[in-house]
Amino acid sequence: MPAIFDIQPLPRILERALQSRIDQKTKPLGALGQLETLALRIGLIRNSLTPSLDKPCIIVFAGDHGIAAAGVSAYPQTVTAQMVANFAAGGAAINVFARQHRIDLRIVDAGVNADLSALPGLIHAGIGKGTANFLEQPAMTLEQGETALGRGAELVQQQYDRGCNCIGFGEMGIGNTSSAALIMHCLTGLPLERCIGRGTGLDDAQLHHKFEILKQALTCHPGLTGATEVLATFGGFEIAMMAGAYLKAAELRMLIAVDGFIACSALLAAAKIYPAVLDYCVFSHMSGEQGHRALLEHLNAEPLLNLDMRLGEGSGIALAYPLLRSAVSFLNEMASFEQAGVDPKR
Repeated sequence: MPAIFDIQPLPRILERALQSRIDQKTKPLGALGQLETLALRIGLIRNSLTPSLDKPCIIVFAGDHGIAAAGVSAYPQTVTAQMVANFAAGGAAINVFARQHRIDLRIVDAGVNADLSALPGLIHAGIGKGTANFLEQPAMTLEQGETALGRGAELVQQQYDRGCNCIGFGEMGIGNTSSAALIMHCLTGLPLERCIGRGTGLDDAQLHHKFEILKQALTCHPGLTGATEVLATFGGFEIAMMAGAYLKAAELRMLIAVDGFIACSALLAAAKIYPAVLDYCVFSHMSGEQGHRALLEHLNAEPLLNLDMRLGEGSGIALAYPLLRSAVSFLNEMASFEQAGVDPKR
């Protein structure tokens, strides 16, 4: 059975009161710029004039991709498992940034092509040992895709039950920029050449090869209809789990921080299934991956940062998190004109 979610459009009953609260702070109107927009959005998502960010969490989903065998990445598939081991040991960028900002970090084996049973702290939720090569057959069955959506949702529910109300999702998977590019192309209608990029650092010849492989893959699977079918045909287990995680987080009215290109491709698929999921999202940064700018424009999204990053792992979320805290802090703690005895603007 397909996963069913009850996602309601963002309630706006507090919008005027929140905007008035922001405007009455001891500053000129709009002087905090995008931070004011962010504070308003957080207040609406949390349906509170005094919102809080409780037990923030980033879940990193890892999975392997059969298409990696076609040479679409600068790195071999074995790097996925090696990086998961690095996450477990606390040595990756996301570990450093999550520790720095006191964000709970969870690492999920969504379908890595290796035995990871000995790694400490890893959440084992794998659907299989990597997806199939979509040059030969769909990456996964529709049933596997639905299972992945459901497992992503279950993991979010677990964090919510622990008191988390602010969550984001990262990924790791050699070859997953190819999956993300095809998902983006199929669900936006944008030309494939606008959707692909250098991923882990392809040179010009390797990028051309990647483009030709993805064009060939499209001819192997004509007439795709619907986001779930596109996810199953071209996605990865980690991307499908992220899509389910987004949907559950929106159903629970959690604040969702969105990472880069691959994370946005999963969100795009989720939004095609339940458009209201976008109401609960803030976008952490604009990736250096070529397709991300066009994807953000398609989603009508304004990223908080532009640091030319293209790492994944949820790293952009961790770096943008202090801005979320600052937006909440000024909304809750900054004095109003009346409180401070300061004359407001005439």
